[in-house]
Formats: sequence, structure tokens, C-alpha cells
Amino acid sequence: MKLRVIILAAGKGTRMRSSLPKVLHKVAHKPMVQHVIDCAKVLKPHAINLVYGHGGEQLKAHVSDSSLVWNEQKEQLGTGHAVQQVMDELLPDEKVAILYGDVPLLTPETLSKLLDVATRTDLGLLTMKLDDPSGYGRIIRDKATQRIVGIVEQKDATDEELQVNEVNTGIMVASGDALKRWLGALDNNNAQQEYYLTDIVAMAASEGVDIASTQPGETNEVEGANNRIQLASLERAYQQRVARDLMTQGATLMDPMRFDVRGSVVVGEDVVIDVNVVFEGHVELGNGVVIEPNCVIRNAKIGANTVIKANSHIEDARIETDCQVGPFARLRPGAIMERGALVGNFVEMKKTRLGEGSKANHLTYLGDTEIGKQANIGAGTITCNYDGVNKSKTEIGDGAFIGSNSSLVAPVKIGKEATIGAGSVVTRDVEDQQLAVARGKQRNIDGWERPKKREQ
Repeated sequence: MKLRVIILAAGKGTRMRSSLPKVLHKVAHKPMVQHVIDCAKVLKPHAINLVYGHGGEQLKAHVSDSSLVWNEQKEQLGTGHAVQQVMDELLPDEKVAILYGDVPLLTPETLSKLLDVATRTDLGLLTMKLDDPSGYGRIIRDKATQRIVGIVEQKDATDEELQVNEVNTGIMVASGDALKRWLGALDNNNAQQEYYLTDIVAMAASEGVDIASTQPGETNEVEGANNRIQLASLERAYQQRVARDLMTQGATLMDPMRFDVRGSVVVGEDVVIDVNVVFEGHVELGNGVVIEPNCVIRNAKIGANTVIKANSHIEDARIETDCQVGPFARLRPGAIMERGALVGNFVEMKKTRLGEGSKANHLTYLGDTEIGKQANIGAGTITCNYDGVNKSKTEIGDGAFIGSNSSLVAPVKIGKEATIGAGSVVTRDVEDQQLAVARGKQRNIDGWERPKKREQ
């Protein structure tokens, strides 16, 4: 079966009070419309048509996807008019799913279920039952057969129809030939003078089409965002969905309400994630990893039994098994910690490999550095890797001991088992097992008097 997906994304979103088109506002740091596109792609459609209007250039700049077919709706004349912009491209032998760019939580499973029920008929609707259906169009069924015969908007509904709690979500699947015929018959003889997509339901019923329906797993799958309050509600609903998935996979979340994923997370068994942790990009956590509070982890792979202590920031880094990071550590892009390595408080690493069992316990900057096994980097050590123009590399051998408050001026090599005396400024290579002391000679002066404050 050929599948075409039409995504309606032409609305301005006045209530957002923003210069951005509504569909570009983000849930989990991803534009709402991109969530919808990603959902559609799971079902491998042969075409995805994106109907745009307001802010088209911004939309194209933020959603750079070569697989999309862009259709402009120059005038905003209703949902039916929006779908009409694709009418000439519809094929008779395809199914057409109509989705909305501001409804980001629809799942591929629900969309697949809708396609299944619409396989043998010309029209399938995604409906839902609500305890309070106020504001929604009601699904009207024949009392005898329970077949869907139409949709009535709340303002047009009778008292009896207002008691119906099954409502229209707007999401539907139709056969290409039937949809094209119905779109051609739409008119705008209504108070708003708009072309309503929902009118095709009555047309289908009048032709005797057996209109199929199904419902989403959760109501938030079909909720849209017209203002920032609703956007925030969708954000929390999304995060709760991710939290449930991670807990099902074996992670303990100390408080699922204080947790954010802005990308994807893969977890092993017995992972523990404390409060206010933010994951961005793609993150992998091995078995037994512990993430303490207030950490930000972006595009990182963290090995089994590693502990990330509170308030640490990790980006584009790889941490092997049995390591410890933080608290208050920062691993920048290119940082690698080998098995059993330790980075303590107020340590920053960038494009640096910290070898197996090596330690940098506190107050240290390591940039463009290769560190061997079982090395000790003392407090206050910095690698001076930048001369104002170029970056240079520092190499520290296995078992080296770097004394506190040392400056290693790159390019420089520190040999295996070498020792750097505290407070040294090292500008030349140090051979294996050598001691290097590079600091001014200490003088103790007897009889020295401290300066006194001048009288005013």
C-alpha cells in the first residue's frame, strides 16, 4: 500500500505571541512539526507533503529535509483549503494520512493502527472519548447501526448532540481517489467562509462509505498547542512518556517529574538518575550508572558502574567503566576517560584522554592532552595549550605525578614515572623517571618589616 502523509503547518499561531511560526515552537528542544515528520517517517510513506503559509522561509530554514514536498497555502481559508493545495498530486491507489504540525505527541503506533482500520475503506478517523468534550466537534453515529454519519461543531450542535463525548481529532486517513473527489466538492457556505475538511465525513457517509475509526493510546497524542501554556503541558506529557519508557527498561528515576530528555537515551540495568538531570542529543548509559542531581549530559557514552556526581556538565565525551566524575566537573567535546579514571570537582577536560586509573581530583584544566595509565594530576594544574593562534598538545606518560599548581606549556612531553614539582612552569620535555622543578628560587629575608599604612 502506498502511503502519502500531508502535514498541515500553515497557521500563524497568534496566541503564541511570537515571531516564529507556531509549528516551530519546540517540545523537548525539537520543533513540533519535526516530531510529526519523524512520526510519519517511521511508516515509510512514499511522499510527505508539508502545507505551509505564514513564515515559510523560517520553516524551510529550520526544517531542512530533502524528502519533504512543500506546498504553499497563500490564503488561510480553512483546513479543507489547506489539503486542496495537494489535491493535484493525489494518486488513486494511495492512502493519504492527514496530520497537524502543532500536534507533536502522536505516536507511530497510533498512526499505524489508524491505517490498519482504514485499509478496506475509503475513510478512517482518529477519534477520542472525553469526560469533558467542550470545544470539540462531536462524532455523530447512526443510532441503529453505530456507523459514523458526520461531525458537528459544538456551536452548531443540538442539546442532544452536545451530550456526545466522542470527538473529532482532525487526524484521518483517506483513499487518494475518494479524497480528491471530496475535496473538489467542498464549499465555503458557512459563517467563516472557510473550507472545512470535516465536511468530507458527511460526503463519505452520503455515499455509503463505511467510515472506520480508532482511538489513540493517550489523549495527549492528539492535543495541539495554541499558546505557551499548552506548549508547556505537552512538554511535560512528553517527558512523562520518556520517563515511563526508561523506568520500564530498568532505570530508577528519583523523581520522574523532575527529569528532561531532549533527544534520546539508552539505558542498561540498574541505572539511577537523580532529580533535575537533563539529557540532550544521544546518550548511552551502561549498567549500574549513577547520575546525581543537576547534571547536563549531551551526546555522551557512559560505561557501566560509573558515577556522575552532582552539578557536572558532560558534552560529546566518552567515559569508560568504573569511572567517577565531579561534582562540578566539566567534560567538553573530545574528552575521554579510560576505565577507573577519576575527575573531581572543578576539573575541566577538552580533547583529552585520561588513561586507565589516572586521577585529576580538583581545580584543573586539561586541554589537548594525552595522559597515560595511573597518572596523578595535582590540584591547580593547567595545560597551556593555546598560544593565541594555535593549539598544541601535551603528553603525560604512565605513572607520572604532576605536582599541584603546575603549568605545562605545550607542546611538551612528560615521561613515564616522571615527577613535576609543585608550582613548576614546565616548558621543556621531561624524560622518564626524571624530577623537574621549574620555579623561582625561594629566599627567606630576616628583619623584613611589613609596609605600614600612611597617615592621612
